Amino acid sequence: MDFLFGSADEEFRAEAREWLTGHLVGDYAALAGVGGPGSEHEGARGRREWERELGSGGWIGLGWECAEGAYGNRVGSLTQQVVWAEEYARVRAPGRVGHIGENLLAPTLIAAGDEAQRRRFLPAIARGEELWCQGYSEPEAGSDLAGLRTVAVRDGGGYRVSGQKIWTSLAAEADWCFVLARTDPGERRHRGLSFLLVPMDQPGRIEVRPIRQMSGTAEFNEVFFDGARAPHVVGGEGAGWRVAMGLLARERGVSTLVQQIGFAAELAAVIAAAVRGGAVRDPVLREQLVRQWAELRVMRWNALRTLGAAGGAGAPSVAKLLWGGWHQRLGELAMRVRGAAAVLGPVDWSARAPYELDALQRLFLFTRADTLYGGSDEIQRNIIAERVLGLPRLER
Repeated sequence: MDFLFGSADEEFRAEAREWLTGHLVGDYAALAGVGGPGSEHEGARGRREWERELGSGGWIGLGWECAEGAYGNRVGSLTQQVVWAEEYARVRAPGRVGHIGENLLAPTLIAAGDEAQRRRFLPAIARGEELWCQGYSEPEAGSDLAGLRTVAVRDGGGYRVSGQKIWTSLAAEADWCFVLARTDPGERRHRGLSFLLVPMDQPGRIEVRPIRQMSGTAEFNEVFFDGARAPHVVGGEGAGWRVAMGLLARERGVSTLVQQIGFAAELAAVIAAAVRGGAVRDPVLREQLVRQWAELRVMRWNALRTLGAAGGAGAPSVAKLLWGGWHQRLGELAMRVRGAAAVLGPVDWSARAPYELDALQRLFLFTRADTLYGGSDEIQRNIIAERVLGLPRLER
């Protein structure tokens, strides 16, 4: 298929390129390539300052469906959002610490929040001043989100939240957390849930504990709520499941294309390692590299084909199955092309730094989780079976 950018898109590209070149300098230049999935812990303070820099240029919120400038942001077409993502990746700008607020919460508030909530939170996100984390998964409710046990009870004009969330990215840096909690204990499963907005600065009522990963880093966290104040509910009490599912559906479209730009950079690094080490001469590995390249192109074309379209009930699940498996295979391939050298770190082991890994080793370890987080492959297949193919529901 052909996908061409128009003259307005190319003008936008020139503007984005000029801005990035002029602002990714000094201390920000040192953050090039820092952060992102698998390394969210790196350079968090400097990347937070970079968020404010992006906000000052109006580059946060390009995809928000609202009037341009309504909350201090530019509004770009779908193709312009792709252009911005491509230029951002081209200069290896820092991994975004504000992406949860910009790409998940903000569109949810625009679709399901009230005007007071939009006026309160969207300008702060657009300026890069407030960071968000996502309080969905729990120890007993990961892929089966409807089984969550965190509860919230009415307290004046808001709620008090008690329970535990897990695998919470950026919880230690976030100012706010959007939390899915049970507000009607008499209901079961997806009924009686509410989508609450919780300020994280509540000493004695919110505790954040980093989770040490096998890579030695701690970018995920456990979050414990002990009567934490939640002054806002989005969409009304009891509408949490509808709001939460609407949010998850927004993790595709342009965001999928942005993700694929990062995948392409990782694939290029694996191919370069294969060329340097001579693994490219192995016909089996060469065939696997070509297959990875071809599958990534197919995923890109499919994302472009469906850009802006209202996908069916199973569209997010199909996309998750495709990229999750692809990325995991890339991590495995990154180790195969290195051969025996893949088991050696870049520096000698020491008690002070026992987990020194290079980029490809971190890629391999991180991608082990790709078929689990965000809904396991098994859950995605059940969704497709029940909601798309109309097969009998799995007994629970």
